[in-house]
Amino acid sequence: MLQREIDFKEVKKRINAFRVTGILGPRQSGKTTLAAQFQADEYFDLENPRDLARLENPQLTLERLRGLIVIDEIQRSPELFPVIRYLVDTIETQKYLILGSASRDLIRQSSESLAGRISHYTLLGFRKDDVTPDKVQRLWLRGGLPPSFLAETEEISNQWREDYIRTFLERDIPSLGFRVPSTMLRRFWQMISHYHGNIVNFSEIGKSFGIADTTVRHYTDILQGTFMLRLLQPWYANIGKRLVKRPKLYFRDSGLYHSLLSIETERALYNHPKLGSSWEGFALDCVWRSIGKNDEKAYFWATHSGAEVDLFWQHEGSNWGCEFKFSDAPKITKSMLSAIENLALKRLWVIYPGNQEYKIHPQIDVLPLQNVPAYWDYGQE
Repeated sequence: MLQREIDFKEVKKRINAFRVTGILGPRQSGKTTLAAQFQADEYFDLENPRDLARLENPQLTLERLRGLIVIDEIQRSPELFPVIRYLVDTIETQKYLILGSASRDLIRQSSESLAGRISHYTLLGFRKDDVTPDKVQRLWLRGGLPPSFLAETEEISNQWREDYIRTFLERDIPSLGFRVPSTMLRRFWQMISHYHGNIVNFSEIGKSFGIADTTVRHYTDILQGTFMLRLLQPWYANIGKRLVKRPKLYFRDSGLYHSLLSIETERALYNHPKLGSSWEGFALDCVWRSIGKNDEKAYFWATHSGAEVDLFWQHEGSNWGCEFKFSDAPKITKSMLSAIENLALKRLWVIYPGNQEYKIHPQIDVLPLQNVPAYWDYGQE
């Protein structure tokens, strides 16, 4: 089992500071395994009929317990949230660690009942820094979901991901209350895989798919809320420029993205026309997780004249940016200079798959993906 030191430390910090900690993330991302490291005094799995039966009268069951209580798959019993709120307010010796596979609805439900008492943490697949440098290529091809990454062969990994997608569509989506035919959502999912790394136009997708743009947004919201997609919003504080104001779409897990494109081997990946887009999405995810900020604070910036920054964020009053280049030796471009000037960037990093770090401008550093630190060092100059 790979040690996930960063995620463990982040969750431990929250357990120490808050009465309730919520670990959110896609199914099979390792939430249960991570929670087991905290040696709970009591554990409930709401997919287990016995545990469900034990919680038919939740207050009577839970009020007798002390210490750390873990409740897995809590999105299946949202009625537990007000009970937990009452108990943590009245029993000082109780703490809860709740695990869930649906982000938006779970956050809304828990925030209403547990406001001021809960801290959320998103657990995705393995990070770049959870694996050894020689396994980063495998992480890109297979994705970070543990059973896929750790599979003994590429064939087993591919089969696991195919089964995962089928189960996600046929069981997980309906269990979350979404009434969408699995065949329809799979076709939609496959179609938008071709928008990975691109600016998304909901009306255009709707016309291509033969559905209303509102339905496209609904399907996209489902996939985003279940951690399958990331919508990166545009930064357009500068109203003096003709800026792109539609979001960019990325698949969160590169392995699932490759499965939807029928990419099963490293050779197939390197021969695929979406090679550059795939690497950009993978590298962006690696970098953003190292920065350690909420997804809502990540942006991209682009003008209609062609200048752009793939990833933009703010930190302590300064503007920062990243470009992702699948090339042997990235060089300075007019787009980079335009971004530094228009966004007043303190620093622009150009991330690439090579192995040599070098400077191409006083404010622009070319950095190998493998050199991106586990925690971003904002102090570097």
